[in-house]
Amino acid sequence: MNQKQHSSRKPSPVQRTGVVIVGAGFGGLCMAIKLMEAGVEDLVILEKADEVGGTWRDNTYPGCACDVQSHLYSYSFHGKPDWSKRYAPWQEIQQYILDTTEAYGLRQKVRFGQEVIAAHYQEDTARWQITTERGDRFDCQYWVLASGPLHVPQYPAIPGLDRFQGEQFHSARWNHDYDLRGKRVVSIGTGGSAIQYCPEIAPQVDRLTVLQRTPAWVIPRDERRYFGLEKALFRRYPLLRKLHRARLYWSNEARVWPIFHPSLAKGLQQLAKLSIRLQVKNRDTARALTPDYTVGCKRVLISNAWYPMFNRDNVELVTEGVREVRANSVVTADGREHPADCLIFGTGFQVDPRLYMKGFELSGAGGHTLAEDWQAGVEGYMGTMVHGYPNMFQLVGPNAGLGHNSIIFMIECQADYIVNLMNTVTARGADYVDVIEGAQCNFNDEVARGLEGTVWTSGCSSWYQQADGRNFALWPFSTWRYWLRTRFLALGDFQFGRCAGSLAEQPESVADQAV
Repeated sequence: MNQKQHSSRKPSPVQRTGVVIVGAGFGGLCMAIKLMEAGVEDLVILEKADEVGGTWRDNTYPGCACDVQSHLYSYSFHGKPDWSKRYAPWQEIQQYILDTTEAYGLRQKVRFGQEVIAAHYQEDTARWQITTERGDRFDCQYWVLASGPLHVPQYPAIPGLDRFQGEQFHSARWNHDYDLRGKRVVSIGTGGSAIQYCPEIAPQVDRLTVLQRTPAWVIPRDERRYFGLEKALFRRYPLLRKLHRARLYWSNEARVWPIFHPSLAKGLQQLAKLSIRLQVKNRDTARALTPDYTVGCKRVLISNAWYPMFNRDNVELVTEGVREVRANSVVTADGREHPADCLIFGTGFQVDPRLYMKGFELSGAGGHTLAEDWQAGVEGYMGTMVHGYPNMFQLVGPNAGLGHNSIIFMIECQADYIVNLMNTVTARGADYVDVIEGAQCNFNDEVARGLEGTVWTSGCSSWYQQADGRNFALWPFSTWRYWLRTRFLALGDFQFGRCAGSLAEQPESVADQAV
């Protein structure tokens, strides 16, 4: 919908609520559960789709599964004793999200088909007005952006895509009605989704051409299924399940050592190189599949089927760049034409919020707009707040992502942290909380220092980085350290205040205490 269409629509009545949560994936649902457990029932979850689940609702491609162990990629407060295998497929994760939604009575809090397009802070009332694409408006004291960074597909800008006469779709928009059997398929990209769906479709198609720009480090995947006895014990003795989860957490946490010490990572990548040579028969193909950067600099992928797939006669790896797309083929930079009935884009997502929030109007206090504040670079405070936007919070915000452990752990830490901030606003008799600019600068300086000397700064480019090379996505320390930081509030980093209307109504002494 364009702005002219939106402005011509008659404004709907403003709906007043305490908290608006944007997004009904793992983050948004966790935030709602934590608030409800804290006694906050006056909340609304705005979801642009027609079902909960976020990325696990959208990604249904063949072979789609999580690369974090099932018992760890779930809420600590809502364990599931009967995960089918070590790394769950998307169907099981989505069902877990649906079951959690019902268990906590969250569905009644969700408004589906409500894509948020604007959020404006009202300084005179210290409240936010949230507007959806449908034209509905919500007035709230707090709002939480929980859309996550993996929801807007990234499509490559290739000349001639509009002339292609075959089928084409993104992995996150998989066309299950299209029969791939006997088709000539060109897969563009070799990221986390491609290494999962390519081995699944290779036996079905007539020919699979995999276009690779940069190879990824791919390590073996533990596909072990949980035995019935294990599931029964986890159900009968929840402590055993929690101990299993704790073991998985600390084994994942140990991965930070190669990240923080690239010399260790280089030692591990020698084993990874040997694995490639043993699994891929053609030496030229093996060399093309071997990265020239330190393992961990880009996202490390896990698969047992990716490398063996290239031993199939109907699979070809192409490393030349794409020149153009024609009606029934893809032409690479070397002039070679690759016949195609179907194009599949395994090209990931727009993870830079300046891109996926490009059409989002967001204005804060004192004339702040997010588009201007983030023009030079994306930054925030603890991945949860941004200076100049009182009572606005974010889950998996700048530098809160991970390269070694479960993001659900971080989400739970953030949700608890946000609830603590809201409770502190109430306890202080304030109307709003904002992070102080100096505290935000100090946090980003700390992150920059933490990134120095890690594999993430060892020379490669990745989706963790902005165009100028700054890593805006990852938390560069141990996750237990983030947990420790979010257990308590550094009160000196925040400004708690009252809006003009409240100050006019309160005695001066109370107003002075609140600021």
